[in-house]
Amino acid sequence: MKLLRLSLLLFVLTPGTALGAGTTMAGRDVPVGVSKAPHRFDLVGLHWRGSGAVSFRTRSVAGRWSAWRPAAPEDDGPDARTHEPRGRGWHLGSPYWTGTSNRLQVRAAGRVTRVRAYYVWSPSKALPTRRLSIAGSPLILSRASWRANERIRRARPRYADSVRFAVVHHTAGSNSYTRAQAASIVRGIQRYHVLANGWDDIGYNFLIDKYGQIFEGRFGGIDKNVVGAHAQGFNTGSTGIALIGNYGATSITPAARTALTRLLTWRLDVAHVDPLSTLTWRSSGNPKYPAGRNVTLRTISGHRDTGYTTCPGSRLYAELPAITRAVNGLGLPKIYFPAVTGGPGGLVHFTAELTEPLPWSVVVSERDGNVVATGQGAGTAVDWTWDARTIPAGRYRYAIDAGPTVRPATGLVVGTTTYSPLTALAKPALITPNGDGRSESTLIRYKLREPSLVTATVVDATGLPLTTLFVEQKLAGSYSFRWNALGLPDGRYGIVISARNAFGIETTATLAIIVDRTLASFRVSPQVFSPNGDGRLETTRFRFTLYAPARVTLVVRRGNRTVGQVFSGQLQPGPQTIEWNGRFRRGVGEHEFQADVLASSTVATTKQTVTFATDTTGPRLKLLSAQTVNLSVNEPADVTAVFDGTRTVTRRRLTPGRFRIPPGGAFTSFRVIARDFAGNDGRALSYP
Repeated sequence: MKLLRLSLLLFVLTPGTALGAGTTMAGRDVPVGVSKAPHRFDLVGLHWRGSGAVSFRTRSVAGRWSAWRPAAPEDDGPDARTHEPRGRGWHLGSPYWTGTSNRLQVRAAGRVTRVRAYYVWSPSKALPTRRLSIAGSPLILSRASWRANERIRRARPRYADSVRFAVVHHTAGSNSYTRAQAASIVRGIQRYHVLANGWDDIGYNFLIDKYGQIFEGRFGGIDKNVVGAHAQGFNTGSTGIALIGNYGATSITPAARTALTRLLTWRLDVAHVDPLSTLTWRSSGNPKYPAGRNVTLRTISGHRDTGYTTCPGSRLYAELPAITRAVNGLGLPKIYFPAVTGGPGGLVHFTAELTEPLPWSVVVSERDGNVVATGQGAGTAVDWTWDARTIPAGRYRYAIDAGPTVRPATGLVVGTTTYSPLTALAKPALITPNGDGRSESTLIRYKLREPSLVTATVVDATGLPLTTLFVEQKLAGSYSFRWNALGLPDGRYGIVISARNAFGIETTATLAIIVDRTLASFRVSPQVFSPNGDGRLETTRFRFTLYAPARVTLVVRRGNRTVGQVFSGQLQPGPQTIEWNGRFRRGVGEHEFQADVLASSTVATTKQTVTFATDTTGPRLKLLSAQTVNLSVNEPADVTAVFDGTRTVTRRRLTPGRFRIPPGGAFTSFRVIARDFAGNDGRALSYP
């Protein structure tokens, strides 16, 4: 262990240590006064011991000294009692972007026994732009794009249960940097945070430059609840966003303000938090707020709200209320503060707030997607209780939804072990017995812990018995049966299973079932189409049948991300066709997609899904042998060859890989072209 610590110390203190993307760092103990740096630097941070304070200035390579700056011990840093150290006995100064410099001057106020400077050289380089967008986020420069050094990153990311608030910072240092230098600053901050401060990774979750570029910060996923090291005592449950520059006397640029507003809008929407709200948060400990102290914060707070610091600068801090109001006005409608109490084996209560009155639904399903319970309502308050007292223990997914324009709130409901003599589950809980082969019936499973006389009864929405399905004596064990609502109209029903044991004690399980035949036979044709302007297979058609009037919404998504809405409106019963040209504001590119059609009737909202793809580029042919006319193709296609301009040979429905075209005789030349099943022609091959 001592050898490992010594190796790490030498690594940090060695001049010119390469850290990735040409970035280097050297650490040196420095005296009070002027000292020469071991190499050029453009970012510097100071650590010191003692009860006093330290300030510094730097000299550019052109010979100009900067203004004096406080080394600024901040409360950014890991939370107490985590594995990320805070440099015991040392004050950790902030990393300052200085521009190209070669001299440092330090002065001390009060008792300062030792000063150590960390000089970072992070040159600007042309980097490939890899912007990522997840779950509707603004475009964000990925860690790969700014060339984060993943080799120095320590440990796996830690995750909070939720994100409840955002903390806004500035990085301090010079505001005089170019667009290309912004990535260099982010690299330099990462190196300083990891190798000088000893943290696991860069402390902030996101960084924004004055040009409006958003950078992915700490590793772990931009839409995940990654615990950062940006606000000591308040990291768990927050997301940290740092504006690159010093905003004590200067306002942020319009581009940075727009980027900050959009990022906060998206990140708080992912967390389902109202930006105008306040909360009480318990500090885990810092110099201002000891561990256990309850602190009232705004959902969008400045760093100074959590500790002894002037961050994010007086000008930026003064703008936070206006930025918060702007965040509140974007991206509506939204779901705020979803909450679930209880679990299978008892009553499960779902609540949430909507920003405007909307129809809402709660869907509970097993992990394989089978629906086991649904609830619906309308208004600004979601409030529904699932009677799960006889539901088997397990992990169930839930989704609180308020339409295709609202980000659903999702999560898990976990059931504890239940010792009920009878447990039962119906899946799916919403059936559509209309003959299209989808969700025609529900499978009811039940389990007896002791021999019992079992009765299964169908009841209506008021609990009035409609029919008895069976009365049978059963031994202890697991059983199942199917129910298809034969002869019953659309509506809400219950399957009541009662089990009476040998002592006459009866246990009852009631399973809520919705029957809605409104939507049937959703399909897409062609399943692969080519919206590229060549006149072939430019559109696709979504077809379905309605057996009752319904409000229909058709949306296209990739995975969990909604790409756009194709249609929304009231439709009458009968066959329906919706044609789509593969565009929203612009083309959707070449991908695989899912289309969801949702039909809201007087009974429920039902959904069906189809998969389709867009293909806008032609197949690629490769000539392997001209003498034997051996070729390969990269996708399924029809291939046509014309020999000597007169003889045509076609191979149809070829699979990707090698193939041969029989020439049917001698030849001196040929031309080959491939067309895929979306009607796209590839580039022709000619010989000679």
